[in-house]
Amino acid sequence: MKICRNHCVIFLLLVSTFYTSCKTLEPVPDMDVKPMPVSYMNDIDSSNSAQIKWKDFFADKYLISLIDTALHNNQDLLITLQDIEIAGNNVKFRKGLLYPTVTGGAAAGIEKVGLYTSQGAGDASAEITPGKTVPENLGDLSIGLQTTWEVDIWGKLRNAKKAAYAKYLGSIEGKNFVVTNLVAEVANTYYELLALDNQLEIIRETIKLQQNALEIVKVQKEAAVVTELAVKQFEAQVFNSQSLEFDVLQQITENENKINFLLGRYPRKIDRDKSTFTAQIPMQIKSGIPSQLLQNRPDIKQSELELYATKCDVKSAKAEFYPSLRITGAVGFQAFKTAYLFTSPESIAYNLIGDLMAPLINRTAIQAEFNKAKSYQIQAMYNYQKTILNGYVEVSNEMSNINNLKQLYNLKAQEVEALTKSIDIASELFKSARANYLEVLIAQREALKSKLELVEAKKRQYNSVTNIYKALGGGWE
Repeated sequence: MKICRNHCVIFLLLVSTFYTSCKTLEPVPDMDVKPMPVSYMNDIDSSNSAQIKWKDFFADKYLISLIDTALHNNQDLLITLQDIEIAGNNVKFRKGLLYPTVTGGAAAGIEKVGLYTSQGAGDASAEITPGKTVPENLGDLSIGLQTTWEVDIWGKLRNAKKAAYAKYLGSIEGKNFVVTNLVAEVANTYYELLALDNQLEIIRETIKLQQNALEIVKVQKEAAVVTELAVKQFEAQVFNSQSLEFDVLQQITENENKINFLLGRYPRKIDRDKSTFTAQIPMQIKSGIPSQLLQNRPDIKQSELELYATKCDVKSAKAEFYPSLRITGAVGFQAFKTAYLFTSPESIAYNLIGDLMAPLINRTAIQAEFNKAKSYQIQAMYNYQKTILNGYVEVSNEMSNINNLKQLYNLKAQEVEALTKSIDIASELFKSARANYLEVLIAQREALKSKLELVEAKKRQYNSVTNIYKALGGGWE
């Protein structure tokens, strides 16, 4: 009766512990995801440029070759591929925990027990074979198999495997995001290089023009038409333009080296055709609708998978509070002497044990792990919302940028045309003494500045098209 009462107490204690665990393990409440706008700038056309593969999106054959090399040799991308390999092996590890582990082994030992013990007294009077008692120095030889299996009653191991698989898929999306950024960075740096080539050509043409003007001023100074001051100011302008030339040359070198670094190789000349910069027209972009970002952008899909992984981690951490069932067993041969080791059935030994264990005291560490998993889930939920919002803002900014840059470029082109004509007009008036040399200097300086800004505006147009292609989630397929 007393034994029965004790069993009831233990049972009630286990039930009480289980109930307390359920009460304290509050799940993470779902957060309301803010609905995305139905369009960008009131455009509801679902055509989306992100669906275009990068080899079809970019028209420059030299750029396509550079991107292709980068996708094979870029160090950051190769590092990311190892992240996928690590995540894949972690999935295999978690999957393996669901099944029993079986190990094989052999052991050898010897023991002597005291005669005045229950075991010693029993061994002294026992006969292993007729007329032969147990030796005083008793050997212990064994060979066989052992197994251990944790029965996944509450889904702890299954949820851990689901979390690992979600993280594996997330690592693939992470690689895709690296590819998207790499394609855009190579393209933008290449356009920067083409812009610098064109700016260098403009500067060199301007230097020739300024040197011709300087020679005219020197002749006029000899004829006492102008003073030495005019000569020195024209010389200063030539020196200024020549300094710009070397500054651009340095920028060209740095951009070539940057491209080579992205391609995973040492510095070398970058093949390119600078004439395509002004001849090509940046592609017209179709932004589609905002909800397509959820499928196109790798960083959003990665955040979603990481959120799912944290939910599985919470479930796995919660199961730590519940009783766990572990089954262990062994089978093999055991004897005190090698001659008897494989004697069947006398030397056959086996055992099978089932352990049901639950944490009762000092569960602080388990509670802390559970709370940490919940915090990671909440953090992942905020990060998912932030990534979606960031994607929409990036697309919205670049769409506006494309429209404004189109207007800016057209106006800047008109400015260049007007200032280029002003140089000829100022030069003719100066020769006929109807304009002073300062007007010629100002016309040349403003024309050079405007031409360089026009090239910069063109480069920004190319960059904006590349950036919105990236923002829409294009470039990784």
